[in-house]
Amino acid sequence: MEDSFPDDERADQGLAGLGSPHCFPHQNGERVERYSRKVFVGGLPPDIDEGYAFLLFQDESSVQALIDACIEEDGKLYLCVSSPTIKDKPVQIRPWNLNDSDFVMDGSQPLDPRKTIFVGGVPRPLRAVELAMIMDRLYGGVCYAGIDTDPELKYPKGAGRVAFSNQQSYIAAISARFVQLQHGEIDKRVEVKPYVLDDQLCDECQGTRCGGKFAPFFCANVTCLQYYCEYCWAAIHSRAGREFHKPLVKEGGDRPRHISFRWN
Repeated sequence: MEDSFPDDERADQGLAGLGSPHCFPHQNGERVERYSRKVFVGGLPPDIDEGYAFLLFQDESSVQALIDACIEEDGKLYLCVSSPTIKDKPVQIRPWNLNDSDFVMDGSQPLDPRKTIFVGGVPRPLRAVELAMIMDRLYGGVCYAGIDTDPELKYPKGAGRVAFSNQQSYIAAISARFVQLQHGEIDKRVEVKPYVLDDQLCDECQGTRCGGKFAPFFCANVTCLQYYCEYCWAAIHSRAGREFHKPLVKEGGDRPRHISFRWN
């Protein structure tokens, strides 16, 4: 079945954290959503294109009903599906538990966005707790990890954030640029960048040279690690040794990207 999975869907997610499919928690008289309305289905019969699909449900209760109809084996959920060529083929049903989107590893530490990294290309089965454990094992000092999800379906977008409690761990992570995520059957090389904010004033002029506007550029080089307005970027990075630094800007999907800065 796994040979039919797309690259970022190859690894299987166990049922840890799923809880009983018969339990529907309530809060203030209303049922609390527990799953994304988007569900991954893997290992479809070979006469179905791609071998995998996503199911989109109008109501989260339908996901609960789907889970209830599944067979559990070795910590995974399966449902028998028939096609013109194969009858009753077990396919894997992999729901996303909303509780797996965030994990606080050290609640005593305040979350500092300037010690937070963006992790691109995160395999979608990977839970926040697993991302936190991997990064803590590699760099130490992890206090929080989050999986970015789309606002409507609350399904993983393939990216995450990790916050560190100290500058040393943060710098070690962004200096690596790439990291190998290894957990169970997951083994993927992913990109690591500073998490870029869009509401920071220039660290050099505090907005005095740009009319109080938020700084559009962040320098990820470890000799800088600061936000700059256009004026201060040009001034600071005209100095010897800094002229080749590349600014990061924030774009859609919380993903920072490099831009080519041109001198005036």
